[in-house]
Amino acid sequence: MEPDADELVFDSSYFRIYKNGKVDRLHRPPLVAAGVDDATGVVSKDVVLDAGTGMFVRVFLPKVQDQPCKKLPVLVYFHGGGFIIESADSATYHNYLNSVAAAAGVLVVSVDYRLAPESPLPAGYDDSWTALQWALSAHADDWITEHGSTARVFVAGDSAGGNIVHDVLLRASSNKGPRIEGAIMLHPFFGGSTAIDGESDEAISITSKVWPFACPCAVNGVDDPRMNPTAPGAPALENLGCERLLVCTAQEDWLVARGRAYHGAVAASAWRGSAAWHETEGEGHVFFLRDPGCDKAKQLMDRVVAFISST
Repeated sequence: MEPDADELVFDSSYFRIYKNGKVDRLHRPPLVAAGVDDATGVVSKDVVLDAGTGMFVRVFLPKVQDQPCKKLPVLVYFHGGGFIIESADSATYHNYLNSVAAAAGVLVVSVDYRLAPESPLPAGYDDSWTALQWALSAHADDWITEHGSTARVFVAGDSAGGNIVHDVLLRASSNKGPRIEGAIMLHPFFGGSTAIDGESDEAISITSKVWPFACPCAVNGVDDPRMNPTAPGAPALENLGCERLLVCTAQEDWLVARGRAYHGAVAASAWRGSAAWHETEGEGHVFFLRDPGCDKAKQLMDRVVAFISST
């Protein structure tokens, strides 16, 4: 073994990465079982999609008593965590998606994709695509077939999950479907080797350490098109496979510059959809998960709900 194999490469309050490929997951929210949420009335359950890998989805169904015959929009959600931490059954995402399902009146499919380094990318991308296809197939769960509308499909994700949204949209385009009405990126994780306007040295440093660890097969390092969608040779943004896009970030988010640049590049491309932008002042990365009851988190939730409800 190399004498410096245990050298610390990246250190944060969420996880540590070592030169030998080991990871310490420091951020471990409690895991929550599916069931009835007393606060919202949303009911949830888990469905295993791949017994071999253990990959599953958590499906959230809001109250439907008032209009039992009404079909609900289907929202497929990809959690964040740098491709390394978090899960669909963590308290963080279980509670957040209960709130989203109740507020927006949507049937949510939360994807528990495989994590790096045990399953490096593209495993997480592949799992997410598989889950989307499953949710919209004739073999999907009975909750989806009975209550969900495949005519109104949305995809969403925060941080690394926002990055996954981009990958899913390109796959949807290249595979001629499924039809996705709208996509929501919440503080998406994009980067590159060269700083862009407004991007901090910290952002460049974090991305340069986390991305190669999560995706060791990356082409051109952090300028791999999956991390840097505006890199030379990246798939054209005009090919995004959705009709509407909402990009959200926060003023103090270390990824804010990349979020702005992504929205600007999509809006300036030949893409025929509509690209909306929402920026929260005075807040940092994924603040709405850390403090979901604050006023600005409620404002962001209102924006997400309005995006889904508009046609």
